[in-house]
Amino acid sequence: MIHLDLVKQAKKGKHQAQRSIFEELGKPLFMLCLRYVRNQHDAEEILSIAFSKAFEKISNFEYQDEGSFEAWIKKITVNECLMFLRKQKNAPLIIEPDENVAEQSESALDKLKSQELFELILKLPEGYRTIFNLYEIEGFSHGEIAEKLGISIGTSKSQLSKAKTYLREIIIKLGLNHAS
Repeated sequence: MIHLDLVKQAKKGKHQAQRSIFEELGKPLFMLCLRYVRNQHDAEEILSIAFSKAFEKISNFEYQDEGSFEAWIKKITVNECLMFLRKQKNAPLIIEPDENVAEQSESALDKLKSQELFELILKLPEGYRTIFNLYEIEGFSHGEIAEKLGISIGTSKSQLSKAKTYLREIIIKLGLNHAS
């Protein structure tokens, strides 16, 4: 957790405080970026932009309780990931489903180790991965996702369902089904 005194120092423009914040939050936020973009270079670029914006706007941050700074900078990072994805001209956000999708129990997803799930999420097509991350990992509602991505709530729900189905297919293909 980032301590209030560190945030106050960063608000004053103290580079050592900003460096300490980066050192503490850089790796988890980098991993968050990787869940969206898959490419290490792009994730580093997004992370750099997110931290720059956070330190630029830190004077607007109001400390509420433990974890509020982390939530604030995480939101900035997610928004930067989404803006990056929107700028990608050759990668549509929403993709069409495979018509031959096998229906399996969701318990397979629930029983995977977190590292296995992270690696599987990276295998999702971009549109599925984005909505899966926003809903299942970041905790956004379908309404919030629809607003952020400029899609309907129904599309968000549909893409999440397709993402889960796609993940189940990958689990079965790779033999990672711990639920059996």
